[in-house]
Amino acid sequence: MGGANTRRVRRQGPVTLRDKQIPATTTDQRLLDRRGPSDWVHTDPWRVMRIQAEFVEGFGLLAELGIAVSIFGSARSKPGSAEYELADDIAAGLVKAGYAIITGGGPGIMEAANRGAKEVGGRSVGCNIELPHEQSANPYLDRFVTLRHFFVRKTMLVKYSYAFVVLPGGFGTLDEMFEALTLIQTGKLEDFPVILMGADYWREQVAMIHKMADAGMISNEDFQLLYVTDSVEEAVNFLLDKAIKPFGLKPGIRKPKSWLGERGL
Repeated sequence: MGGANTRRVRRQGPVTLRDKQIPATTTDQRLLDRRGPSDWVHTDPWRVMRIQAEFVEGFGLLAELGIAVSIFGSARSKPGSAEYELADDIAAGLVKAGYAIITGGGPGIMEAANRGAKEVGGRSVGCNIELPHEQSANPYLDRFVTLRHFFVRKTMLVKYSYAFVVLPGGFGTLDEMFEALTLIQTGKLEDFPVILMGADYWREQVAMIHKMADAGMISNEDFQLLYVTDSVEEAVNFLLDKAIKPFGLKPGIRKPKSWLGERGL
């Protein structure tokens, strides 16, 4: 994606803003800010309609995607880093096994995963997010949507995924990982696999989860929701065993015209 697509852009509903027109605050900031004048009493109900429209847009993007895996990880990882290359490799391996790839649509691990999917002919989509600092969609997406609210974005990343792969990341990655784990633990989501890749990076986090179990804060069975590996082959085989066979799914690479539409992106 070159030319104008590499410029700094920001959407305002259906409108795309560029350069100095970018708003000083994001929609999430304005939604959650209770300071200032009381006119929020009158404007907040209308926000519900905009949030509804955002869900409709996301559902429209992903409803016909098919069997997919969401890949989580840091936006700060650089090309050539070990975690970037691992994300590229696992995405390519999953596509070859018949999965589509969903990411947050931004740079770093997200870019690497979308790149890995794209390079082997798979379906690659992104759910980008409006941030105070610019996060543009990466150039390896067949299709993407830029969402205003994190809770809408997380719904999209979870609703259409049959498994979750988590690579090294920060607060956002942990938020996404524990969102999936909580939904699975509480029965809100099927018992789909959650795989942590980068065993050394996750060592202390895994130890903390062990501590939760030892303290009775979670059950020992809850710890079995996680699978830790550095091997792409192990990860793919684990997903096939846990996310395909038990649910009778039939993965396959396909790009129906109804999904891409006449204009592609």
